[in-house]
Amino acid sequence: MPPPFLRRSLSIPLLFVLALLVAAVFPVVFVLTLAGGRRSRVMRFLWFALAWGGLESAAVLGCGRLWLVRADPDRHYDVIRRYVGGLYRSAQRRLGLRIEIEGGFEGDAGGPEGGTGGPGGGASGPEGDRPLIVLSRHAGPGDALLLVHHLMSGYRRRPRVVMKAQLQLDPCIDIAGNRLPNVFVAPGGDNVPGIGRLARDLGPRDAVVIFPEGGNFTPDRRRRAIRRLVRLRRWREASRAAGMRHLMPPRPGGVLAALDAAPGADVVFVAHVGLEDMTSVGEVWRSVPLTHTVRARWWRFPAEDVPRDREARIDWLYTRWEEADAWIASHRAESTPDHRADDHI
Repeated sequence: MPPPFLRRSLSIPLLFVLALLVAAVFPVVFVLTLAGGRRSRVMRFLWFALAWGGLESAAVLGCGRLWLVRADPDRHYDVIRRYVGGLYRSAQRRLGLRIEIEGGFEGDAGGPEGGTGGPGGGASGPEGDRPLIVLSRHAGPGDALLLVHHLMSGYRRRPRVVMKAQLQLDPCIDIAGNRLPNVFVAPGGDNVPGIGRLARDLGPRDAVVIFPEGGNFTPDRRRRAIRRLVRLRRWREASRAAGMRHLMPPRPGGVLAALDAAPGADVVFVAHVGLEDMTSVGEVWRSVPLTHTVRARWWRFPAEDVPRDREARIDWLYTRWEEADAWIASHRAESTPDHRADDHI
């Protein structure tokens, strides 16, 4: 990645230029759309792009103001909350996004469902204010933003996110993300120590967010991940991974580092369906407006239920991942046929 000054000197002006360009093009396309007498897909995306340009520009300017007044770094959470919340509302209104969440955090006021936390129980009373380690599936456009939005707005949590270094090319993520406790990971690097440091000293309203698959799910990536386990002679994990059709095998290194650094944190697993088939720009274009509901399932496990032994923890992680895969399979079957016919490893 380029150094911060260089990439920001390019990305921030580019952001403002794009935002102004969208604002300039918008009225022309709007008039043409009205003349055509229909609400076009182009107009939906243009409305969303207009919202994105305004929200991202406002977030970058907000970060600049906080830097000038030397404000508490935690104020950046307010900037991020407004940004992702605005994108979420725009996606609902313009792209047809609808989300239903099962489970939830019992004891966390304002949660989407106020559920029991699924298998393994939930945390109520004082346990509702424990720190969290959130382990989520990664599949489809924007699922990380949706997860961060629900953690911040639904559960009033302060997320610490493990994310790819390339996301620093986005100026808002670059500036706010580097002023808050997050980790940007590089491909092929030793990222485990950084994840361990991220999980230390968690407050009762903090949540470490990890995507154990290491990237967005695709069938090809799944096959490569299983082959990697075979090359490492991790036969049992490879066999269990081959049995999961909708998830890539979890990489335990970062998860174990977080568990070691925050032994008092509850663990939350997140699975979702409804976004995974949008793996290219063309598929995203054809899918809008969304005609199906995105469904998510949250399972919360108290810290006392997490095994202490390393191998037992890996086994426990795979068991939870298998349960999530079964949930995904059952909910995909309700609305979307499974098109992953070629499963040869």
